Amino acid sequence: MNDVVQVREYERADGTKVRAHSRWYPGARRELTIFAVIALAVVGFGSSGGSAGAAGSGERLPRPQQTGVYPVHFPGWEKPAPRPTPTVSYPIPWDRSQ
Repeated sequence: MNDVVQVREYERADGTKVRAHSRWYPGARRELTIFAVIALAVVGFGSSGGSAGAAGSGERLPRPQQTGVYPVHFPGWEKPAPRPTPTVSYPIPWDRSQ
């Protein structure tokens, strides 16, 4: 069964020209949507199996160990460097061109 109808070019009663196009039979899009949802569900359930060896035997997989030391301290943490201070005490007008 062919799900596509080919419509030839024609002119409407009001003079509007309609180009040639194709359209689906009524209900064909709904059927295709249902088929696509079922196919995605089958693929989704089929690929969620995981590894049967470790899961089926009841073994627990080793967890990663913590390797970092927190809180992190960098060199010079106890004695920070002095902060820079402005060299001028008057406002500088940056928005004016000279």
